[in-house]
Amino acid sequence: MSTPILEVRNLCKSFGGVVAIDNVNIQVAEGEIHALIGPNGAGKTTLISQLSGLLQPDSGNIIFQGKDITGLPPYQFSLAGLARSFQITSVFQELTLADNVALAVQAHAGHAFRFWRNAKKDPALREPAMAYLKQVGLEERAGWLASEVSHGERRQLEIAMALATDPVLLLLDEPMAGMGREESAELIGILKNLRTEKTLLLVEHDMDAVFALADRISVLVYGQVIASGTADEIRNNSKVRSAYLGEDES
Repeated sequence: MSTPILEVRNLCKSFGGVVAIDNVNIQVAEGEIHALIGPNGAGKTTLISQLSGLLQPDSGNIIFQGKDITGLPPYQFSLAGLARSFQITSVFQELTLADNVALAVQAHAGHAFRFWRNAKKDPALREPAMAYLKQVGLEERAGWLASEVSHGERRQLEIAMALATDPVLLLLDEPMAGMGREESAELIGILKNLRTEKTLLLVEHDMDAVFALADRISVLVYGQVIASGTADEIRNNSKVRSAYLGEDES
C-alpha cells in the first residue's frame, strides 16, 4: 500500500469508565472505498465523530494527507478536505434541491450569510450545484422541494451537499439506512461512480452494499479493530464470522 491519505494511529476514547475506542489503527488509501463495519455499540460513530473533528480523542493521532490534524476544530477538518455527509449544512425542506446545494457551495466559499441575496440566481453557485446534483442522479429533481422527494433521494441530496465542499475524503455514516432495495441499488451505483474522483470511508450495516462497494474493510468490535483486509479476506476470517457475521469459529 502506498502512503495512505488517512492514517489513524493508536486512537483512544473513553466516556467515564467505558472504553469506546481502544487503540485503533486504520489506513485508508487514496482512491479506495474503505468500509468500517461492526455490531451496534462497536464504536463506529465515536470513531467517525473523531475523524470529522466533532469529538476529540483522548490519545492517538489522525494523519490526513501527511499532516497531523488531531485536535483541530471541525471547520479545519473540512478545510483540510474531509467531509461527513450528514455534518454538512442541514437540508432545508422548504427549498428546492438546487437551492440546497447552491447554499452548500456558497457556504464553502465563505459567504453563507448572504444566501438570501444571490444563491437563487448567481451562476457561480447554480452551475456547480447542478453539476453536483447530476453526480448523484438528481438533476431531473433539481426544481423539486426537498420535502417532496423520497427518503433515498434526500440521502443523495446530502451527498451532493457534501460534495459541494470539494472534499478529498468523504465520510459516509450509514448512507443506506432506511432505504429499500431499489434505492440502495441506485446509491451503490452512485458511490461506485464517485470512486473515480473521491476517496470514501463508509460506515454501513448493509453487508450486501459493503461487499459490493468496498476495496477494503475494517471490522470494529468493542472499540478494537479485529481485522482489516479485502472483502474476501473479511468473509473468510473466522474472528469476523464469530464476532460480527454470527457464525461459530471452527
